[in-house]
Amino acid sequence: MDNDALWTALPVPALVIDVNDRIVKVNSAGEVFLNASRKALDGKSVFSRLDIEANLAGNLARVRADQGPLFINNVDVGRSVADPVECNIQLAPVGDAGDVLIMMHPRDIAGRLNKSLGVKAAARSAIGMAEMLAHEIKNPLAGITGAAQLLSMGLEGGDLELTDLIVVESRRIVALLDQVEQFGNLAPPERRAINVHGLLDRAQKSAEVGFAANMRLIEEYDPSLPATWVDPDQFMQVFLNLLKNAAEAAGEKGGTIRIRTFYDHGLRLRRPDGTGTGLPLQVEIIDDGPGLPAEIAGQVFEPFVSGRENGTGLGLALVSKIISDHDGWVSVESRPGKTKFRISLPVAPPDAPPRCAPRRAQ
Repeated sequence: MDNDALWTALPVPALVIDVNDRIVKVNSAGEVFLNASRKALDGKSVFSRLDIEANLAGNLARVRADQGPLFINNVDVGRSVADPVECNIQLAPVGDAGDVLIMMHPRDIAGRLNKSLGVKAAARSAIGMAEMLAHEIKNPLAGITGAAQLLSMGLEGGDLELTDLIVVESRRIVALLDQVEQFGNLAPPERRAINVHGLLDRAQKSAEVGFAANMRLIEEYDPSLPATWVDPDQFMQVFLNLLKNAAEAAGEKGGTIRIRTFYDHGLRLRRPDGTGTGLPLQVEIIDDGPGLPAEIAGQVFEPFVSGRENGTGLGLALVSKIISDHDGWVSVESRPGKTKFRISLPVAPPDAPPRCAPRRAQ
C-alpha cells in the first residue's frame, strides 16, 4: 500500500500545514470533520478552520523549534461550521521545511458512548426492580382507593375533602406506576424501512395542536437522507417526548424549536463485544429555553431524574431505552438559551421490508 492510500485510510481527522500555517493536505476523515472538501481547504489558514483551546500558534512554533512531536489532551476544537468537539491532539514535524502534521482524536462520541452504555446497564437494573415494585404496590393502592370512595359516601364537608384527596393522590401514584411498568412491557421493536421525515412531520403536527401550540417550530431537513431502520410507533413516542420536553422548558412564554436532520457517515457505535454499527442518520431537536439544571445535566437519561417540579423523570429514560433497543445513540448538550438533543440512527439494510409493510398479528 502506498503512502497516499495510507493517508486516505487514516481513520482520524488529519491535516498537514506548511511553514505559513496554511493547509496543504487533508485526509478523508479531516474533510468530514471540517465539513469541507480538499479543494475548499487547500491553501486556507488553519486558524480560519480550527479554534483549539491550547495556544495552537505557540505549540506549532514549539514543534518546529524542537523538531519533535507534541501531545495535547482534552481540549475543545472549534470548527467554523459546527459545534466544538473535545479532542486529543497530536502535532508532529514533517520534513525540515516547517510542515506540521495535526491529528485530532475526537473524544466526545467515544467518551459519551462509554458513559451512556454504563448508564443504560444501571438503568435497566433499576427499571427491573421498579417494575416489580410497581406491580406489588398497585394492588394495595386499588384497595385504598376503593375504601376511600366507600367512606366518602357517608361523609360531607372537610372529611369528604380528605377522602377525595386520598382518591386523587392514589390515582396519581397508579399513573406513575403505569409509566414505570411501561419500560418492562415495551415490546421488542418491529423495525421497518422508514422515512424519518415522515415521522417527524406527524410528531410536529401533533405537537402544534397540543402541547407546543405556543411554540414556533422550524424544520431544517436534509431531503436526501435514506430510510432508517426503526419501529415507527416507538419512534413517534421518542419524537413526541423530546418535543414535549422542549415545549415545557419554554413555559407559557413560548419559544422556538428547531428540528434538524443531516448525514454524518463518520459516526459508529462500538458494542462491548467489539462489533460496530454505523449511525449516520442524525436528528436534532433544539430549543431556546433556559437549559438543563447543571446538577442533573449529565444524568437526564437515568430513571427518576427530573429538572421539573412534579416531574417523574421517566420520559427521557424511556427515550434512551427505545433508542438503545434500536442500536442507536442519544446525547444532549445544554446551556442557557440552547438545549440540543441529538439522535443517531442506522440506515435501513438493502433487504429491509418496505415502508408500507403491515405489522404482524399479535
